[in-house]
Amino acid sequence: MSEPVPDRGPDPSGIAAIVLAAGASQRFGSDKLLHPLTLNGVTMPLAAHSLRSWLETFGQVSVVVRPGADTFCCTIEMALGRRKSAQINWIVCADAAQGMAASLACGVQANRDAKGWLIGLADMPTLPVAAIAGVRDALLAGAFLAAPSRAGRRGHPVGFASRYRDELLALHGDTGARRLLERDISHVVDIKIDDAGIFADIDIPGDLQSL
Repeated sequence: MSEPVPDRGPDPSGIAAIVLAAGASQRFGSDKLLHPLTLNGVTMPLAAHSLRSWLETFGQVSVVVRPGADTFCCTIEMALGRRKSAQINWIVCADAAQGMAASLACGVQANRDAKGWLIGLADMPTLPVAAIAGVRDALLAGAFLAAPSRAGRRGHPVGFASRYRDELLALHGDTGARRLLERDISHVVDIKIDDAGIFADIDIPGDLQSL
């Protein structure tokens, strides 16, 4: 595992890509992020598949993990290879057990000077590049909030402009930033994506059958 470098800063675009990978996988029954998954003929840990789209879109990606995740990080790096692994900034969140919001706040804190933050999940192995790039581009164009949608349903990832820095850093509990999105729904720029991968997060083993 590479040493965490929390002050590396955002991607050259000015937008920080943050992928949350600090969950305990309690509903899955084992570490779902390391579960072997074959997509398009390639077998890798689930989280490695999830990160590929991010690494294609951003020059660097902050991945938030829980303490003691050295084995996880090394396994993902081996699966992705040296070149792509060099783009990952591992962020260890000491408070990860407190819920998703703590991990999100940790990722934002590590990239606090960014122009905005694109928040994603490490258990979404079929998230399309178009969704990530679309939300990033919306933030660069001045959106306060942005998210992809399909048939009127909002998906992932979600983008936040710098005006939300203090509120993101103050998040707590396990609902992440959902409250901010619901409160400021009129500010959300909707990115139309005709790909169900924006919804496909893996919570239980049965979810793998839908991929």
